[in-house]
Amino acid sequence: MTEPRFKTLTPETMTPEQRRVAEAIVKGPRGGMRGPFNALLRSPGLADVAQKLGEHVRFKMAMPAPLRELAILLTARHWTAQYEWYAHNQIAREAGLAADICDAIAAGKRPAKMSADEAIVYDFCFELLSTTQMSDATFARTRERFGEAGVMELTGTCGYYSLVAMVLNVDRQPIPEGAVPLKPLS
Repeated sequence: MTEPRFKTLTPETMTPEQRRVAEAIVKGPRGGMRGPFNALLRSPGLADVAQKLGEHVRFKMAMPAPLRELAILLTARHWTAQYEWYAHNQIAREAGLAADICDAIAAGKRPAKMSADEAIVYDFCFELLSTTQMSDATFARTRERFGEAGVMELTGTCGYYSLVAMVLNVDRQPIPEGAVPLKPLS
């Protein structure tokens, strides 16, 4: 993975619609065109709604940042999305998620030490991603702690970042030289 499949768009090579969406991304809280957005711009309408959803998921939901990042890391690990993992592993640690938790997820293992809230988020996201279903017990535990809005926030986080992971994997978005790639899970 040394070169992305989609050539980098520049303002000169973009259509007016692509430029409009790119400007919205750059002017938003991300402040730049990283990750999936160069590839997504091939479909400006999709890129526009995806970036708006992503802005909401990442910057506007009530779920505390370390728990949201835990959900994102589980999604990145599920898809073995190298760039998503690279970016959010750093963000998760800066948000206060313990390095041991990040490292265990990278290795495809359940972290040994988690807070009660982290365990609920881990169980919910892991179950949803690995089985595509949700047991009554996991749903009830998550709703009890985070309410129905929290259940939807976690579901939306896994869903949005699954889209991001798929785009990044199709594009083969490389990680910076020297960054440690995720190993495939067996």
